[in-house]
Amino acid sequence: MIFSELQFARAMEFAIHEINNRTDLLPGITLGYQIHDSCGAVPMAVSHYATCACLSDKRQYPAFFRTVPSDHHQAAALAKIVKHFGWTWIGAVRSDSDYGNNGMAAFLKAAQEEGICVEYSESYYRTDPRSKLERVANVIRRSTARVIVAFLASGEMRFLLEELTRQPPPPLQWIGTEGWILDPELLRFNMCAGAIGFGVPRSEIPGLREFLLDLSPAQALKSPLLTEFWESSFSCSLKGSSEGARECDGSEDIRALQNPYTDTSELRATILVYKATYAIAHAIHGVICNDTQCDKSAKFAPWQILDQLKRVNFTTKNGFQVSFDSSGDPVAVYDLINWQVKKDGGLDFVAVGHYDSSRPRGQEFSMSRAISWMGGQTEVPRSVCSESCPPGTRKVVQKGKPVCCYDCIPCAEGEISNKTDSLNCVRCPSEFWPNIQRDSCLPKTVEFLSWDDTLSIILTVFSITGAFIAVCVAAIFYKHRTSPIVRANNSELSFLLLFSLTLCFLCSLTFIGQPSDWSCMLRHTAFGITFVLCISCVLGKTIVVLMAFRATLPGSNAMKWFGPPQQRLSVLAFTLIQVLICVLWLIIAPPFPLKNLKHYKERIILECGLGSAIGFWAVLVYIGFLALLCFILAFLARKLPDNFNEAKFITFSMLIFCAVWVTFIPAYVSSPGKFTVAVEIFAILSSSFGLITCIFAPKCFIIMFRPDQNTKKHLMVFSNIVSLRSTSNCQMPLPDTGPTHTHIASHHTSGGCSSWCKAPYRGPVQCHTHPIQFLPHLEPTTCPREFCVLFLGAHSIKSSATGSDSSRTSAPLNCLHSKLSLLSSTQGAGQDIDIAKEVPSMVSNGGKWYSCNAVIQLMT
Repeated sequence: MIFSELQFARAMEFAIHEINNRTDLLPGITLGYQIHDSCGAVPMAVSHYATCACLSDKRQYPAFFRTVPSDHHQAAALAKIVKHFGWTWIGAVRSDSDYGNNGMAAFLKAAQEEGICVEYSESYYRTDPRSKLERVANVIRRSTARVIVAFLASGEMRFLLEELTRQPPPPLQWIGTEGWILDPELLRFNMCAGAIGFGVPRSEIPGLREFLLDLSPAQALKSPLLTEFWESSFSCSLKGSSEGARECDGSEDIRALQNPYTDTSELRATILVYKATYAIAHAIHGVICNDTQCDKSAKFAPWQILDQLKRVNFTTKNGFQVSFDSSGDPVAVYDLINWQVKKDGGLDFVAVGHYDSSRPRGQEFSMSRAISWMGGQTEVPRSVCSESCPPGTRKVVQKGKPVCCYDCIPCAEGEISNKTDSLNCVRCPSEFWPNIQRDSCLPKTVEFLSWDDTLSIILTVFSITGAFIAVCVAAIFYKHRTSPIVRANNSELSFLLLFSLTLCFLCSLTFIGQPSDWSCMLRHTAFGITFVLCISCVLGKTIVVLMAFRATLPGSNAMKWFGPPQQRLSVLAFTLIQVLICVLWLIIAPPFPLKNLKHYKERIILECGLGSAIGFWAVLVYIGFLALLCFILAFLARKLPDNFNEAKFITFSMLIFCAVWVTFIPAYVSSPGKFTVAVEIFAILSSSFGLITCIFAPKCFIIMFRPDQNTKKHLMVFSNIVSLRSTSNCQMPLPDTGPTHTHIASHHTSGGCSSWCKAPYRGPVQCHTHPIQFLPHLEPTTCPREFCVLFLGAHSIKSSATGSDSSRTSAPLNCLHSKLSLLSSTQGAGQDIDIAKEVPSMVSNGGKWYSCNAVIQLMT
């Protein structure tokens, strides 16, 4: 006999006895009962023990109610507790019955919803062959899951534990159902120490223990069940009830018994019998009774009781709420049971928590004491296929394995995950970037060429230094503005060039600092205009030299077409074209501050957007065009006499300028971030320093450190000295010349002859002084020199018309110098030079003739 089942029957009897003695429930009505060993033939039932979820199907079982929660709720609770403790990799075994199969199916569905993976799911029934039980045990032993959910009845659980005891597996954390978790007979298996599971909450039923113990041999004889209980408990035979056993003599003390019948310390399933009995009584009361009395003669059908059961809602005297949902199930309430080791080494059931399905989601559990886990450890055991992915990574399922078996992949660039076990990474907003751990987005670093940057400080020093040098050079030129070297270099264009160079140096400062609307517009336009002004001045100086030395027709006075007014106008015209380009650029699509998010992923480059790329490149192309034109013209003039023009210096300065800006374009395009601006500043400063060094440094050196060379005499000196030596023979008589005729007469200190002379060129040979008549439109002067070596400066000039001598400084006669220079470089040694033929008022150079007047005007 199963003593606990007898306790259930006696609890029903006790409840009916209470009901019959109450005046508020079925007053005047006496309930009776019948006890059967099966409920299969009963058309309607209220069960205290049937938990199968299948019984909730009202199409198959419309008249079934129960006071024990459905396995559907238990399965959901099991899945939640597994999830609660972080177990994602578990094994599962079940009874191969409606109880186990339906319960496990509900659990697996709930576990899948919770993200729990099941390594294996095995079934077994007590009548199966032993080989199947061994196979299930071997699966458990080989498993990597350290948590196992057992949806088993008590009998199957016992068989399984006995088989595992033969070859114990590694420590396992058992998760049990109410079918076996509270079975005292299983406490002998120590491998289940630390097991947890759900059981019906324990309770107390006042008066039940006294009712169960109020049993005498005479009372036991009235019922076959009680008779069997008495004889089994005391190993004696009641009078006439059995044969072969000793006869009970009345000395048996039922209070001394220690068995499930007399144990009322838990009363977990017993309270369900008590509730079920009261539920039926309330349903009958609702059918035959009104507020004050009941109709003893009333007849009712089972469907009427069924209808009342659906509306039952009451509280027992020990505080338990009783009601049914639409499926005939009560609210799922469980105690969380833990198998803990006692001081004597045995196991005991300890309630460590509570589960109530009626509470809000996530608050169903409440813990009351600490759990003792497998092996007596106090930390929650781990059972995972793969360790949790930390923030900053995402899960990628391993091919061919459950979703709980995964690899942790770091988030891609620009993405984060701030939760553990994230399935996906989230991209940061455009102006944010992940930290090193990639678990949060931080504002991107904003980069620009700031004033406190070391590179900015260096560039600022060079910029201010360049501007200071330009101002100093201007001061030097102004102080020595009447000196020959300043006058010979077109002082007006020189001062304008120095002013533009100062602006070029200073405009580089507009590129430093945080870009704004005004600074972006100013930096590009100021750069474009100042550089065009600068190159226009250089171009004007170059054109002046070429116009002076390369007039293409005899007697040309082209210099009057490119005098100072025309020079100023050319500079203004060239500059206004750039101003027009910049104005159109600013009107149509001006530069603007731009947050560059594309160049660097982790930084924001704060720069000036071009607005119109066409405008930007138009400015640069125009500057390049002027620089290239200036370079070409200066290159063509590079062989003109050194002392009268600066073509070589201009050529070299333009070569530096063009080289800098040709190099600038690829460097500008490829430089990252703030270095793009630094490259542009470097190009501005380099080209500016190149111009001021090549054009003004030699002149400043002469002014400051070689004042003896800052004279007309030195400026007119020709580097390749050409000496003319008169011969002792006068080849031709001196023709009679008028006051408008230019001639050269040779004169010897001995009085010599007046005749045309042929002076054969023999290299730099000195000869005696020659009085020279030249260019009658000039006032005559007398050269005080001792030799006829032609220097660039004052010469002995005598007018045949007046025959008078007077001394004054003559205009430079560069044409004569140029002609003789060309003759000296082109004529071979030993060839004669006919002075009368070679010194007219026009001088030839490579087949082109140039007017001496133009050169004289240039140099004055």
